[in-house]
Amino acid sequence: MLSDLENSVNQLTSQRTFAVGNDLVHIENFKVLLCDLFKKKVYTPAEIAYCESFSDSLQRYASTWAAKEAVYKAIKQLDSSPLGWKKIEITRSKKAGIPNVILPEHLKNYELSLSISHDAEYAWALALINAKV
Repeated sequence: MLSDLENSVNQLTSQRTFAVGNDLVHIENFKVLLCDLFKKKVYTPAEIAYCESFSDSLQRYASTWAAKEAVYKAIKQLDSSPLGWKKIEITRSKKAGIPNVILPEHLKNYELSLSISHDAEYAWALALINAKV
């Protein structure tokens, strides 16, 4: 028999409408993965164009990958439907601007907040997702 506290916790977690995902990429290790095949499987043409517009494109690819991973991890806590990497598109309002996320139609009921950070060695992203009720 479950205690009242256990019942309350189970009820709250079963009705959760938010999730957090994050990812940390070591840029030097990521460089080994970043080949043309990886780019074609993971990034949309707009993401590739954005990353290639910088002289330090490796850092931009790594930070975009971290963002996709963070969004994926957050979504998978709330939705188990299949989700390919190109179905998560990271956009910016301007060069080096605020990141936004474009998701497939069946995930449009989620509000997302995304933060990306990078330096010479690491790229990091945090995604906060909330289901619109």
